[in-house]
Amino acid sequence: MRFRPSPRQLDYFIALAETLHFGKAAEKCNVSQPTLSSQFRLLEENLGAGLLERGSGDISLTAAGERLLPLARQALESLDEIVVVAHAGRENLGGLIRLGVSPTFGPYFMPYLLPILKRNFPDLELYIREDRPNLLEEGLAAGALDCIITPDIAPSGQLTERELCHESVSLAVPRGHPFSGLEVVPVSLLKGEKLLSLGQGFRLHNDVQALARAAGAEFLQDYEGTSLDALRQMASIGMGLALFPAAYIASEFPKEPNLLLKKVEGIAMHRVMYLVWRDGSSRAAHYEKLLSLALEAVKSMQAEGVEAADT
Repeated sequence: MRFRPSPRQLDYFIALAETLHFGKAAEKCNVSQPTLSSQFRLLEENLGAGLLERGSGDISLTAAGERLLPLARQALESLDEIVVVAHAGRENLGGLIRLGVSPTFGPYFMPYLLPILKRNFPDLELYIREDRPNLLEEGLAAGALDCIITPDIAPSGQLTERELCHESVSLAVPRGHPFSGLEVVPVSLLKGEKLLSLGQGFRLHNDVQALARAAGAEFLQDYEGTSLDALRQMASIGMGLALFPAAYIASEFPKEPNLLLKKVEGIAMHRVMYLVWRDGSSRAAHYEKLLSLALEAVKSMQAEGVEAADT
């Protein structure tokens, strides 16, 4: 019979990859260091490949280790799913959901979703990770996350994408700006204007870049914000113009006296939020139920410019 790594050996490998330290990995796995070391060495011998580079006091993943790490995570997740499906069933959405959310939407949406989840599934454990969309997608692919809420994701044969809502995007200009008297700003008027953006990895970064290209505006990469709040503060003191999605506007702009919101004419100014999980997951029914509750939460927001997707 061909060699198959044991779940414990995979646990040890993942712990070593995350800590890059044998002692810390052993502590994380609640075993002695000799036990972890011997089992990991046996794993490498049976695989016929070194997974770690051991230097003078430092360790790092080999190329083979980098390739096998996401597979190890997926293998353990599949074993977890067997237990979840066998014992938890649909009545509690599997007992635990590791949900990734975009920071440009999650903080303004989750306060509406969480009470609905608590009311329907009081024993559900929800682990929430907020991160840039590109990192959320990596976490989903690697098995570190079960599903994610993210904007404008490209269709993929490896993922199931379900529309959650459509969200308008508006241009913020400081009071006193030449555009302040306009209700709608033609895209041609943005030529030469300075446009602020979030950093790379955010979809809004790409949106601002596309707008700057279409309008002949200046894309300020040297002043990229790390959050929508930082972007709002920079725009409010006249460093440039910025784009903001509707859910953020509904939550934060009522207390913003220095910015005016404008529509841009001549270019699409909206985005679509999706709930996404791995295609073929045995927990698809859980995520479909989560989607139905998330749609309910979107409707309860009653935020101008945020519309629940058609079901």
